[in-house]
Amino acid sequence: MSKLSSNWKNLSSRIAKDSGKPIIKKKKIIQKSDKIKKQINEVVAKKSVSSEPITTTTIVTPKSAIEAILSTDKEITNNDLEDNSVKLIPIGNDSRRIEPGKYLSMDCEFVGVGPEGEESALARVSIVNFYGHVILDEFVKPREKVTDWRTWVSGVTPKHMHNAISFSEAQKKTSDLLNNRILVGHAIHHDLDALFLSHPKVMIRDTTQYLPFRQIASGRTPSLKKLTSHFLKIDIQGAAHSSVEDARATMLLFRLYKRDFEKQMRSKLNTHKKP
Repeated sequence: MSKLSSNWKNLSSRIAKDSGKPIIKKKKIIQKSDKIKKQINEVVAKKSVSSEPITTTTIVTPKSAIEAILSTDKEITNNDLEDNSVKLIPIGNDSRRIEPGKYLSMDCEFVGVGPEGEESALARVSIVNFYGHVILDEFVKPREKVTDWRTWVSGVTPKHMHNAISFSEAQKKTSDLLNNRILVGHAIHHDLDALFLSHPKVMIRDTTQYLPFRQIASGRTPSLKKLTSHFLKIDIQGAAHSSVEDARATMLLFRLYKRDFEKQMRSKLNTHKKP
């Protein structure tokens, strides 16, 4: 039979001797521990009550002057541009503002191909509706090797080609959108030629062909930048171009003189109908 060690006997007798006495130190430690826990619980409870509820903040991207004016339903006049009386109207549940609609404005960006990048190839196509809402904005993979990205003017870089669509896909998407719609553009034949597309002349509103616009360029083809600065009092193309911004600027120029555009088109049609 094994025996208990002397140390264990001494420890057992000491515990038995002190069993009737209160263990003050231990009690103090327990009380202190309970006090700390209570303080912690009070702090946590107070924080949870006083803390403000977490709210979700919606980040609103500031609208450009062109976007703000285009977003209205009303007829745009020069007064709207001068006193900025046209305010940004939220899209809300009005689905018309995000649908293609009757009028579309298109603009494209190009890169250089061939020797020294002298020839142009489509690299981006952008289409906005009557309200300036983006209907299509795609970077397009050129079918030839790019020899000049023209980033300083086109805004296109090799990185944009990572998610770019094929030329045939861009062509089909554009063709489907333009079908039976009025196309607004600036020297739009260049964009159509780049996409190997045609569009009925009666369905085109080209800002380079509007007579009052040509007058500020002495009868020559005015630049979009010059038209926007002169008629809209807005500066665009400060650095690299944005085909979305250019398409919006073109649509705004058209809407500013929409009645005259349509009147001029009707006059041309009547002239052609005469024997």
